[in-house]
Amino acid sequence: MSGSSGDGFAVTSDGLTKRFRGGQVAVDHIDLAVPHGAVYGFLGPNGSGKTTTIRMLLGLVRPTAGTSTLLGGRIPEDSQRVLPLVGALVEGPAFHPYLSGRDNLRRLDAADRTADPATCTDRIAAALDRVGLGAAAGKRFRNYSLGMRQRLGIAAALLQPRQLLILDEPTNGLDPQGTREVRSLVTDLAASGVTVLLSTHLLSEVEQICTHVGVMHVGKLVAQSLLTDLRSQTAQRIRVQTTRPDLAVASLARLGLTDVTDVAPRGDETSGEITALLGSARPEAVIAGLVQDQVPVIAFGPVPVNLEDVFVTLTGEGFGVSG
Repeated sequence: MSGSSGDGFAVTSDGLTKRFRGGQVAVDHIDLAVPHGAVYGFLGPNGSGKTTTIRMLLGLVRPTAGTSTLLGGRIPEDSQRVLPLVGALVEGPAFHPYLSGRDNLRRLDAADRTADPATCTDRIAAALDRVGLGAAAGKRFRNYSLGMRQRLGIAAALLQPRQLLILDEPTNGLDPQGTREVRSLVTDLAASGVTVLLSTHLLSEVEQICTHVGVMHVGKLVAQSLLTDLRSQTAQRIRVQTTRPDLAVASLARLGLTDVTDVAPRGDETSGEITALLGSARPEAVIAGLVQDQVPVIAFGPVPVNLEDVFVTLTGEGFGVSG
């Protein structure tokens, strides 16, 4: 997937790089390609370069090298035309503590030269309701919980109709209920045609709501594809449930499978669950081999691939090591 053309893509970058004074490279020649209508999970541990990339995309930080586009417009040259169509929440919201949630949004809307003052009240009420803060609209921001503050930041990004929404860690600080609400909101926005670029360090967040994923690791974009395609790139493991784990281990090794592992702790040595890398072996041949070796097979099937497995395959490291 190339980031060189805006055709079909809401966000692209070509060789986007940021090197700070002192020589540290925070973002290293990345080529993003976020399709229109996608929920794109921009995934990586804290410190992997995600926020710096987003700040460059929005024109908040000047890149050392490379170019980027939002909605077909080059940044920063076309910023005035395209940024009104982009809602963003970056590095947490900043609001006046002594104002209510509603009044904070009113001040933001008044500063937006593209906003229609005649519809301000209705748009603010709709944005607050959409993030579940309608009942707390009159409460002072300083009395908001961290989760409420995060949701108010998302409401600010929704004051105007948007074609693209860029969210940097939108569920940070939210309780489980708030997290579910934000995930549901992102899903609803995508269903209405809004493209969402969701930066997160949470593997579960990407697995639950994203259609596409880009994986960042120490400043590099190490993978980018449909989520389903990325999972399929990981070596397939199979699982065997049996009452004779000792026989199963020996049989799988004889059949040429590697990384044979007993994953079910047991005390009586009479039952267990064995996994192994399938490699080039055919599942039906493995089952036949187990039966031939008189292994009592209770269950046999693939081990579901999660993003933790994908990340380890791509980087050779556990998730979070570069945070």
